[in-house]
Amino acid sequence: MTLHCFRTDELLNLNPITHYLVGWVALERRVESARDKALVCLAGLAPDLDGLGILVDAYTRFSDLPETSYYQDYHRMLGHGLPAAVAFAIAAAAMARSRMRVAVFAFVAVHLHFLCDLLGSRGSTPEDLWPIHYLEPVSGALVVTWPWQWPLVSWQNMLISIALLAVTFKRATEQGYSPLHGIHTTADLTLVAVLRKWRSQLNARFRTSR
Repeated sequence: MTLHCFRTDELLNLNPITHYLVGWVALERRVESARDKALVCLAGLAPDLDGLGILVDAYTRFSDLPETSYYQDYHRMLGHGLPAAVAFAIAAAAMARSRMRVAVFAFVAVHLHFLCDLLGSRGSTPEDLWPIHYLEPVSGALVVTWPWQWPLVSWQNMLISIALLAVTFKRATEQGYSPLHGIHTTADLTLVAVLRKWRSQLNARFRTSR
């Protein structure tokens, strides 16, 4: 058995939190029901389904089976193009209450995912760019790249994640619901209660220090 390791950015690229928060901050106010909010934001995660082959790759690399490379072969090829965006939007709309609005904003959420990947998912070297194969898997005719793409593991992405969390937490304390709204009611209520408690404590400390 030959031991292989995955690149750090390969593993981090499966982290859905930032993609979900991008959709939540940008689009959750565009739809009304809890279910529709969740569907739009989950559509923004759906492109990375084409990266689940990394689980099979990990298994074969640490077993006696022939090694596979599904992640390298199919990630950014099956779920990161216009055909997938249409499919994800239709799937979200089929489960939604306001189907037309969810279809439109799910389509937008998927493209926000593409934009995030295009801006900040480079590997460890300047040449290791991640392009968007926009017409795959139907056609390879349109490949979009951005030569100034910053690394996936970078201060830019860290700063964006922190900013998204700050906006999300502030909204949760004001609106009374969080990104867990429509996914798990109890967890949503618990998170909002904790955030409101923290905000109240911070406000009290600020007033005391003045």
